[in-house]
Amino acid sequence: MSKKEDVDAAKLEEYIEKIHYSERYSDEEYEYRHVILPRPLFKMIPKQFFNPDNTGTLRLLTEREWRGIGITQSLGWEHYEVHGDTRTTCPSFPTTKELR
Repeated sequence: MSKKEDVDAAKLEEYIEKIHYSERYSDEEYEYRHVILPRPLFKMIPKQFFNPDNTGTLRLLTEREWRGIGITQSLGWEHYEVHGDTRTTCPSFPTTKELR
């Protein structure tokens, strides 16, 4: 690994530690949680993870994709919505109550 790759990996790990996970809340069918990504991490996300309309918002990500950028959730969560703008992003995740 090059020195730049080492620095990038260290920065990525630091940013991942700063991901904010909301408390869980629910309706009659699902349990929800919001995830707020720190701005520096947001800038490191691959371009193909963003909507093609140039709004700077994430598209809905597969589990493999959101886990790949450092979001950690227990099994059963899905990315279903994005809130925010180019300063922050807040992917939202539901899971069925039966899985909890």
